[in-house]
Amino acid sequence: MEWTADILGTGFQSCSIDAAGPDGVVRHATLIRYRADPLPQAASEVNGSARRLGVVLFLHGWSDYFFNTELAEFWSGQGYEFYALDMHNHGRSLQPGHPGGYVANLTDYDAEINQAIEAIRKDRSGSPAESLTLMGHSTGGLVAALWASRHPGMVQYLILDSPWLEMHGSSMVRRAAHAMVAPLARFRPETVLRLPERGFYFRSISSSAEGEWHLDEKYRPPMAFPVRAGWLSAVFAGQSQVARGLHLEMPVLVLISSASANGMVWHESMRRSDAVLDVGVMALRAMALGRTVTLERIDGGLHDVFLSAPAVRKDAYGRLARWIKGFMQDEAPDEQHKGDR
Repeated sequence: MEWTADILGTGFQSCSIDAAGPDGVVRHATLIRYRADPLPQAASEVNGSARRLGVVLFLHGWSDYFFNTELAEFWSGQGYEFYALDMHNHGRSLQPGHPGGYVANLTDYDAEINQAIEAIRKDRSGSPAESLTLMGHSTGGLVAALWASRHPGMVQYLILDSPWLEMHGSSMVRRAAHAMVAPLARFRPETVLRLPERGFYFRSISSSAEGEWHLDEKYRPPMAFPVRAGWLSAVFAGQSQVARGLHLEMPVLVLISSASANGMVWHESMRRSDAVLDVGVMALRAMALGRTVTLERIDGGLHDVFLSAPAVRKDAYGRLARWIKGFMQDEAPDEQHKGDR
């Protein structure tokens, strides 16, 4: 495993991951890490040396990649080691001749997530993390929740930023759409579906449009990658699992905007709402994730609440910090397992 300078600049490095799934296919992913210098005071002192409180692994959304340096700096400031994974067919992991954003089954991500966690363990000189927090945005949130349900005990905390847990409207819409796309997904999975294209969310976040974030359009195209039948069927299948209940045991935090904005023409409310997903149905589905779920609605939040206007994301980070303090830092690291002795 060789770490090299990352496209994000100072403090960021990345390394390649090639992971073989159960189907024997080797898929290429990229693990990114952030190293703050000096170590923030939030890290605890153990035997006279600084120690992080745990590890965070972030999964991006569909047709996206990791670029939010502010998010990495926030977690580092809280005392956690931060990593992000550009999953196969996305971002830094894009390869010539491979369809951008495509996956035939969401379980195809499992091998690279597993290998990323093993790479993190090796990066920490073989020592296990005090805790592992999995954080996912949009489709990455769906992937994170499903992965956590298939790997009980691997993750201590789950944080989801506008997770794509259900289709707009209701499960009836999803079931009807799934029935229509299933035959094509089975026999011609990489067929591109001719769906309306909207660049409203990109317009609200990219500095090349009307936002404040520098986005590499090779990795995050303005109109997103083409929607393919097999990919959409895989998302529907994952959402069906969520609807049946995942029974997650770890504490879960879900952050969403307080409002959605849909439509085929731009309107100004899209600057302060989720212009991609239905926040009402997201909130409903969040309650099916597990026994301990906290829902935070962010007034003025965009689809990625941590890309919202400065005052809005300050509120989002404040709510996240409060949850971290209440659930993740409620006991000193060396006191956490005293009751088990």
